[in-house]
Amino acid sequence: MASDSTGTPEPDSPEELLAWARTYARTVDIDVDLDAVGWDVSKHARRRAGACRYDHDDGVTIVLSWHSYRAHGWAEVADTVRHELVHAWEFQQFGESGHGPRFERQADAVDAPRHCEPFADPRYVLRCRTDGCSWRARRYRASKTVTEPARYRCGDCGARYVVEHAGSGRTWDDGAGYERVRAELGDDW
Repeated sequence: MASDSTGTPEPDSPEELLAWARTYARTVDIDVDLDAVGWDVSKHARRRAGACRYDHDDGVTIVLSWHSYRAHGWAEVADTVRHELVHAWEFQQFGESGHGPRFERQADAVDAPRHCEPFADPRYVLRCRTDGCSWRARRYRASKTVTEPARYRCGDCGARYVVEHAGSGRTWDDGAGYERVRAELGDDW
């Protein structure tokens, strides 16, 4: 397995990335049954650095993004492994996981980030319209929160939000606006 002169991993393949991640996971001080954790690498994920999947029959699988590793390197993968191990801990202990207070306490204990850094640019940005509210959300596809924003509200204060097409800066706040901007942008959509 490749590493640089300081011993920092430099995996050249998804298989090497998994080998380093498994080895690194054993150094994290968290009560996770690592023998019961499956590992995988996604070559398709472009919006998240990792995921922790749970199935009552199959248990926990930690999935790491090859694109995230290529964009940010090993230090980001190590953060992601610690973050996903906290999810694995919650699944193994409680049968569920999220990013709430229990997750936050355990993440602090293992120096894991609460959220992993995005490594892809969003296609759309949702922004609250209320002065003083800094809520923003990134979207990568035209989900209903993008195409029908009048049906939804800001995640912090509950006010209406506006959707921005990141490539053009054009905005809309309802379904008709979405259709109008999409038609006007044509091939630049």
